[in-house]
Amino acid sequence: MAKLTIVANITAKADKVDLVKAELEKLIDITCVEEGCIQYDLHQDNENPAHFLFYENWESRELWQTHMSAQHLQDYKAATEGAVEAFTLNEMTHLA
Repeated sequence: MAKLTIVANITAKADKVDLVKAELEKLIDITCVEEGCIQYDLHQDNENPAHFLFYENWESRELWQTHMSAQHLQDYKAATEGAVEAFTLNEMTHLA
């Protein structure tokens, strides 16, 4: 099976940027040691600090789905409930 790339865009509400950023940063170390995680990079937009992007690479979709059901993701969702303006996620396949 081909490697899976995930591009996740998170836009925090204007008054919740610091909260969302702190909660996103909590995900990094624990996710990087999960089975199947190849790359898990968090970015913040230089022009719009409320916009965050995760660029992720996983060994398989199945291992990424295991990540998505992990307790630390559930904790993040609970901690940021009502603080996120928009969220989009794209599952991508590396072509070249």
